[in-house]
Amino acid sequence: MKLFAKKIDINQPGTVKITPEEPDDLWVVYNLISPGDVVVTETTRKVSHTTASGKGKGSTRVTIKLEIRITNVDYEKDSSILRVKGRNVSQNEHVVVGAFHTLELEQNKQFDLTKKVWDSNSIDALREGRDKSSVADLAVILMQQNLARLYLVGGKTTKLCENVEDFSTSNKKDSNKFFENVFRAFVKHVDLDAVKCVVIGSPGTIKDEFRGYLLTESQKLKIKRIEENKSRILVMGTAKNVSLEGFLKDNAVMNLIKGTKAAMEIRAYNEFSDMLSSNPDRACYGPKNVETAHDLKAIETLLITDDLVRSAEIETRQKYIELVKSVKNVGGKAFVYSSKHVSGEQLATLTGIAAILRFPLPHLDDMVV
Repeated sequence: MKLFAKKIDINQPGTVKITPEEPDDLWVVYNLISPGDVVVTETTRKVSHTTASGKGKGSTRVTIKLEIRITNVDYEKDSSILRVKGRNVSQNEHVVVGAFHTLELEQNKQFDLTKKVWDSNSIDALREGRDKSSVADLAVILMQQNLARLYLVGGKTTKLCENVEDFSTSNKKDSNKFFENVFRAFVKHVDLDAVKCVVIGSPGTIKDEFRGYLLTESQKLKIKRIEENKSRILVMGTAKNVSLEGFLKDNAVMNLIKGTKAAMEIRAYNEFSDMLSSNPDRACYGPKNVETAHDLKAIETLLITDDLVRSAEIETRQKYIELVKSVKNVGGKAFVYSSKHVSGEQLATLTGIAAILRFPLPHLDDMVV
């Protein structure tokens, strides 16, 4: 991602010019833009022409620069398409002030982003775009006979990159065609310079057979980055039709991927989920319960979705950003989950905020005002 801006101060207004260079950059932008922000970029619009008497003379598409105040942001994670919708705020000969318009933000196309307040979360998102820290650090390939799904899992997103099916194969000789398709998907989507670990999971021996095929083909084709990183390409047995969520809950899998950012976030959510079932006085969820627990300095680990720290209401957004900081300042841990992340989706069903407690609070509900 290319960035150009004058100095941006925390909790002050400012404008930054952004050029997304790859699909992952658009994901960073999605996490950065909030309702109320202003985006300026070029777009095209169909313009109708008429004669002096009012008769139609057809239409043409013209390129215009629009400045819109955002009301809605939509991201299609499978196709990496980012759309922003809002009202036009500057005079334009083709679009009246106040009219709604939808812009599609694209790779290699610059736009300006202005915020009334650049909070710490937004500035962190800019840094992530600059240093690529939002790139997935874990690749997972879940396989069974003639079916494979390749996922990239990171701190900001869980993405199904490719779904490979080939039910035309009927014997082991034909299975190489299926393996070839999975191999192509691997080469296309998995950047071993960024991904810290690759885990291939399947029932039976499919995982081992594919790993062998992957290494053999990479040697034939002289793909050195695969050969040089084969120690980071691991296998794990699974049940049939296992989901990604179930796979990532397995303790053996978590041990394989320990140290990755994705693993730390998944482990934290799994620990919260287990605590809620086995020792509910040591876990809580919901804004009021979590805030009360924090007032008592009881939070060991805070879990919160980015939907809360990116709220359209500045006061709400600031409150949760300060909560994250405050938990860390008293020695706790805090994880901000993307709503597109496998654990973030689960957390969202529990109001989007939860906590693991340092000590039991059996009467927490009674303390909540």
